[in-house]
Amino acid sequence: MKIKPTAKQLVLFGLLTAIMLLMAYTPLGYLNIGPLAITFNVIPVAIAAIALGPTGGAIVGAVFGLTSFFQCMGIGGTSAMGAILFDINPFLAFVQRFVPRVLDGFLIGYIFKGTKKLCGGYPACFITGFFSAFLNTALFMTALVALFGSTDYMHELIGGRNILVFVCTFVGINAICEMIASTVISGAVGTALIKARLISTPQKKTA
Repeated sequence: MKIKPTAKQLVLFGLLTAIMLLMAYTPLGYLNIGPLAITFNVIPVAIAAIALGPTGGAIVGAVFGLTSFFQCMGIGGTSAMGAILFDINPFLAFVQRFVPRVLDGFLIGYIFKGTKKLCGGYPACFITGFFSAFLNTALFMTALVALFGSTDYMHELIGGRNILVFVCTFVGINAICEMIASTVISGAVGTALIKARLISTPQKKTA
């Protein structure tokens, strides 16, 4: 049985997509530090997953992934790492930039559904915000190592270190900043949407 999206859901989806595009193509979305960037684009993905479920999270995640891939070609910004990966293999660069963001939005939609049953809608918003950033980093780096680990570029970056040590040192403070920002902002916005009754999220029942 197919369920048609409501007008409220369509408005939220359009708004979140517009916010994602605004952040992706302005300094609001990225803080570039070396080859990596602190990205705040995981926040609209988290809010979409909270408000619209796994499908909404995946769609807004796909928008994030597309804008990230476009930056490999210098469209709407430049990613130093993305440009190098695109030169090595454009198709794999697309997969590495796009697929992790779709999976992130899809998975955190289910994380929100599960956690709201355990601890209520408000805490679930903050938990979902955290996992949006955490999974984005984990999936992004997993795809990077899996798809480009055998290239000279990656060998130079890894420098003979253990893969786990490389990932932890490479993402470092970037990932921590993303997780803190996504947890706080996604949680606050999600809570506001629930209080405004823009999201139908029953709270945990107490005895």
